[in-house]
Amino acid sequence: MRARKFLLLSSLLAVILLFAGWTEANRPVRGPHGRIELALYRATTDSLPVVQSGYFWTSGRCSGCHGRDLLGQASIDPATGNDVNVVNDWRSTLMANSARDPFFRAKLEHELLINPDHADAISNKCLSCHAPLAVYEEALSGRQSFTHAMLDTSVLASDGVSCLACHMQSTMNTGSTFSGELHFDSARVYGPFSDDQINPNIMEFFVGITPGFGDHIVNSKVCAGCHTLITETLDLEGNLTGDRFVEQATYHEWKNSVYSATGTQCNTCHMPRIDGPVILAAEYAFLNGQTPFGLHHLAGANVHMLEILKANREALGIPATEAQFDSTIARTRAMLTQRALDVDVDLIDRTADTAYFDVRLENRAGHRFPSGYPSRRAFVEFVVRDVDGDTVFASGRIDGTYEVIGHDTPYEPHYDVIKQPDQVQIYELVMGDVNGDFTTVLERAKDPLKDNRLVPLGFTTLHPSYDTTLIAGSALIDPDFNRTLDNEEGSGTDVVHYHIPMNGTTGTLYATARVFYQSMPPAWNAEMFSNHAARIDTFRTMLDASDGTPTLVTADSLGIGPLGVAEPIAQRIVVLPNPTTDGWVQIQAVSYERLEILALYDARGRAVPLVNERYRSGWRIRLPVAAGIYYVHLSVNGSPVLKRVMRQ
Repeated sequence: MRARKFLLLSSLLAVILLFAGWTEANRPVRGPHGRIELALYRATTDSLPVVQSGYFWTSGRCSGCHGRDLLGQASIDPATGNDVNVVNDWRSTLMANSARDPFFRAKLEHELLINPDHADAISNKCLSCHAPLAVYEEALSGRQSFTHAMLDTSVLASDGVSCLACHMQSTMNTGSTFSGELHFDSARVYGPFSDDQINPNIMEFFVGITPGFGDHIVNSKVCAGCHTLITETLDLEGNLTGDRFVEQATYHEWKNSVYSATGTQCNTCHMPRIDGPVILAAEYAFLNGQTPFGLHHLAGANVHMLEILKANREALGIPATEAQFDSTIARTRAMLTQRALDVDVDLIDRTADTAYFDVRLENRAGHRFPSGYPSRRAFVEFVVRDVDGDTVFASGRIDGTYEVIGHDTPYEPHYDVIKQPDQVQIYELVMGDVNGDFTTVLERAKDPLKDNRLVPLGFTTLHPSYDTTLIAGSALIDPDFNRTLDNEEGSGTDVVHYHIPMNGTTGTLYATARVFYQSMPPAWNAEMFSNHAARIDTFRTMLDASDGTPTLVTADSLGIGPLGVAEPIAQRIVVLPNPTTDGWVQIQAVSYERLEILALYDARGRAVPLVNERYRSGWRIRLPVAAGIYYVHLSVNGSPVLKRVMRQ
């Protein structure tokens, strides 16, 4: 009997404890949801790993609140109804995949092969920006430096430039330390909203971190630690020389521009704002919506690498979908084609012997174009055709290896005047070693042999940061480079003068200038690909399988009639509406013109399906569904014209 009573009492007690535990588990925690309910919500919303180290959380921990809201209440743009959660926008960017980037991994391995005795220093310098949480977890814990050998097995490293890499940076040092020297505040994260606008209790309870306002988060300063990088120089034997080389200085390029003075920050373009109110935490509909809200698009210019990452998602272990990559690729292409550069073609003079054209480029970015890692380059393709469409002159075309035809070895000089087809204007940074020879080994770089990358508006050689943003090579003596008509610095432009041999031709001509962007050109990869190692060979395979066609940034065209009489044909063609929201655009001539639609191209210059029909006295065409820049190829009175059209 005693045993039965004990068993009965034990059972009743177990039931009471079970219900008590269930009640406690479902008790609302700093909001309307209990622990179990929240766990179930967040267990089904994400594939990002959740790891806590001594100092940091991975992005998977942040996605529970700042990822997709299954209830459709948080992270919703009220104007469009679109989901704008920061985690899904971020996860398919190059920032999120900075440590998985196969080009970065291959180049790091190349540097280690060249200077193996300097391996730890190379690894720590590179990974402090490409895998910051992993590097600083070791440093703050007082352990040995994080190295490349730990890269493949570290979850913190594979998280790339994740949430806390930016939001945990200290308010005290941002904007004053560079080259991967980052400073973090323990158990404190910063956002763009004042402390009294948010409810800090939720994050404190669940994550053990206190959120608060940090003005550096909406300032370019938070980008400075990695986007100005100065490296030590080694000689050809691997010895330190005491010299320094500016590998990139995007932050200081911004400082040396009108945008810094006017308060236009990096995130103005790379994290565009929308009007809210936007609720910040999933499943917490009672929170106040915040405005403005920064979209974590983090788009730059490297379309090609994003396409490689998308194609190799499984092999690289990337927790992002094809659809998410498609969104990031579209945003990146839009950034490159809509906000980076303008180009204009003008006829200056023409005789039976020579046609004189000016191609004017204007940098619209808040830094150099191109900027960042020195492999990146832009080049001008300039083509003149006659009335039959036959090529009279062509400079800047590419061959089957995606190399620019006529590219000199080891590099093409900067030009003020171009007279021959093998002369090509390429905007790039070219590194020189201790002997003044061309190199792509970063640790051997001592001085720039050439840096004619287009500088931003307001850039001057008198600015305090000019020592990290030097113009190098022939661009220094080019009277049109960054000069106004009054010969003052700061125009952010360059004019290339083309003197085209006519050989007696006096008929109608059509001139087109197209500017292309290339992030991993053959000339840069050649030295690395002369070596064989696991990461180099992996990247080589991925690159060979990809479409390396350079990305078309912008274009302009000009038709000129016989005897050198300028005919601004393109100006007599009207395209409405532009931009278009439904995809339909009308193409009409201002006066009577013989108008024919020839083709339609996307922003990379690839032909896309053309849907066109007669409409009134002209035509109308339907653009593809994808938003972006398109080019309509027309024939006007027998002369080709290229018109740019945008679909929103």
